[in-house]
Amino acid sequence: MRKKQYALWAVTIVCLSCSSCSSSRQVSYLQKLGERIPDTLVEYDARIMPKDLLTISVSCSEPEAALPFNLVVPVSQTGINSTNLVSQPTLQNYLVNNQGEIAFPVLGTLTVGGMTTQETSELIVGRLERYLKERPIVTVRLVNYKISVIGEVSHPGVYTVSNEQVNLFEAVAMAGDLTIYGKRDNVRIVRKENGQQKLITVNLNDENLIYSPDFYLRQNDIVYVEPNKAKKQSANIGSSTNLLISVTSILISLAGLMVNILR
Repeated sequence: MRKKQYALWAVTIVCLSCSSCSSSRQVSYLQKLGERIPDTLVEYDARIMPKDLLTISVSCSEPEAALPFNLVVPVSQTGINSTNLVSQPTLQNYLVNNQGEIAFPVLGTLTVGGMTTQETSELIVGRLERYLKERPIVTVRLVNYKISVIGEVSHPGVYTVSNEQVNLFEAVAMAGDLTIYGKRDNVRIVRKENGQQKLITVNLNDENLIYSPDFYLRQNDIVYVEPNKAKKQSANIGSSTNLLISVTSILISLAGLMVNILR
C-alpha cells in the first residue's frame, strides 16, 4: 500500500514539474535577458508620413508678428446687426498629402514627408528668418499617432500615443497584456511602408527583441496576436469537450505509468 502511495506522489510531482516548466517557457518575455551584457539600444524618432495630421505653432516676443503664420479656428459670432469672425486659440491641423507636403501660410508648400517633427521645426524656423526680426519658436506635433492591438489580448482596440513613441511592450501593456492563449513567439505587425503593406513577425520571448529596429512601432501600425493551438482547438471542439478529452488522456497516461512502476 505504501509503495502505491509513493508511486502516486512521484507521478504527480513529475507531471506538475513538467507542466510548470512548459508554461514558463511559453509565457515568459525576453528570456535570458539578464545573462548578456546590454548593447546600445535603438533610438527611434517618428517620421512624418502621408495622411498624418500636424499641429504647428509659431510664437515670438511680438504675437502680432507671428499671427500670419498660425492657422487658428475661426468661429462665427452673430450679433444683433452683424456677424464677426473671431480667431480662437485652437490651432487647425495640417494634413500631409500623398506627396508628403503641407500648405503653410505665407511660406507656401513645404515638403515634410520622411522628416521628424524636430527637423520640420528647424525647416520652418529657417524659412521664417526673412519675415521676422527674431528667431521664432516653432512647435510641431503629430496629432494622429495611433496604433491598433488586436487578437489574443485582454483589451483589443485603437490607442492614441501622445509622446510620438511607443514600443511593443508598451503597446501590449495598453491592451492589458496577452491572454494565456496568445502566441508570444509569433506576433505580427502590419505596417504601411512606401505605399505598400508590410508584414513583420516578432518573438516577444526573444532576448534580442529590444535591440531590433522593429521594437518601436510606427503610427498606424496594427499589432496582431495569434491564438495558440489550444485556443484554436477549443474553438473547434468546444471548451467542455476539450477539457474532458484532456482529463481522460492524463488519467490514462497516469494509469499506464503506475502499472509499469508497480510491476
